[in-house]
Amino acid sequence: MGNIQNGKFEWDDLVYTNDEREIQKYQLKKNDVLFNRTNSPEWVGKTAIYKGERPAVFAGYLIRINFNNAKLDSQFLNYFLNSQEAKNHGNKVKSFGVNQSNINGTKLKQYPFPICDIESQKRIVKQVESRLSVCDKIEEIIENSLQQAEALRLSILKKAFTGKLVPQESEAIKQKKIKNESYNK
Repeated sequence: MGNIQNGKFEWDDLVYTNDEREIQKYQLKKNDVLFNRTNSPEWVGKTAIYKGERPAVFAGYLIRINFNNAKLDSQFLNYFLNSQEAKNHGNKVKSFGVNQSNINGTKLKQYPFPICDIESQKRIVKQVESRLSVCDKIEEIIENSLQQAEALRLSILKKAFTGKLVPQESEAIKQKKIKNESYNK
């Protein structure tokens, strides 16, 4: 469950198996779309597409979605299932258990999936990825700016507490001011 993040697979903290029957049954193929059918209420329904990065199998709490590649683009399916519309539908149909929610295969088949030809799907995917790329760049700029702001903040504090933020008076000038203040009284 934790390996599906933002429509993609994270490859850290993996669980392994040597069971040949499990490997044969659950081995992933490139462009398989996996749907998280069981999880905490806020995470049930998260989906990712397997890009074939490395050999992998999937766990029983996931559903591999079978579809006709000639009629449905796997990336289009993945983006739709991670969309707000799909999340809203999932929130309506999921069942609840103790700290867990579930959306079974029957409920998954009833999602309000948008119908369009494969070429339109590919154009939509291209547009989505273009916009997500811009978002990634903006997120990177913001992260860098936050790091720079924190470094500047620390630098200002260091200067303030080491007496380097404002010009410091020499001891002789301080003594002269004290004498002048005493004289003026």
